[in-house]
Amino acid sequence: MDILSYEFIRNALIVGSLASISCGIIGTYVVIKRIVFISGGISHTAYGGIGLGYFLGINPMIGALGFTILAALGMGIVSHKSAQRSDTLIGVMWAVGMALGIIFVSLSPGYTTDLMSYLFGNILLVPTSDIWLLLILNIIILITVFAFYEEFKAVAFDEEFAEASGLNVKLLNLILLVMIALTVVVLIRAVGIILVIALLTIPAATAGRFTSKLLNMMIVAIILGMLFTSGGLYMSYIFDLPSGATIILLAGLVFFAVSYGFHRQEKKAVREEIKLPFD
Repeated sequence: MDILSYEFIRNALIVGSLASISCGIIGTYVVIKRIVFISGGISHTAYGGIGLGYFLGINPMIGALGFTILAALGMGIVSHKSAQRSDTLIGVMWAVGMALGIIFVSLSPGYTTDLMSYLFGNILLVPTSDIWLLLILNIIILITVFAFYEEFKAVAFDEEFAEASGLNVKLLNLILLVMIALTVVVLIRAVGIILVIALLTIPAATAGRFTSKLLNMMIVAIILGMLFTSGGLYMSYIFDLPSGATIILLAGLVFFAVSYGFHRQEKKAVREEIKLPFD
């Protein structure tokens, strides 16, 4: 408990909790809709916004916020209207976003000392101003999901049925992509752009092994996210390891352990079901 006496540790736990709430809620939709690749594209275009923030001399998180929202809307609109394969378009925007970030950073005056923290995350160095920004983004995500819960649920599980029911599926998908963009910005400070996709999907995927109900899956994913971030943070402190990578490593190990355990149980159940009378 001595580590809680440090302010930067307390701030890191707050950031981890905020990140867990957003990634638990939005990550559940990402896993159910199987749009992990789109989420990866949105997260990597954030680097362009960070570079633009450095270039303009503003908070890089503000630049990342604007860039990811535009990228999310662009991916959603273009994939609906273009004859090109959506994965190709996402890959192009992914690469262009990263390239713009590199160019903006190279054109920025001075030396960008904390640039690596945006790529690989450093939850220990999050300033108070960014914590308030993350809190505001979390509130926006919670309000939006609460307002469109049933609509998002219908679109997540069966788009064709949702459209036949009269829902504006395209608009709902765009709103969901914007929510993913906001979540990406929340997660960047915790684990970095490179590892965002892992924290966005692993808690939700692990929660999916325990329950198939949407709300329960979100709650379990949030709890798991908090355990992963706090546990990974503690391990990184004890063993002097990079915090973001340690959080993801812990989450990955738990996911594989849970998946292996459920797989063994399923195989055992199948063997018992087909067991012959004379066996």
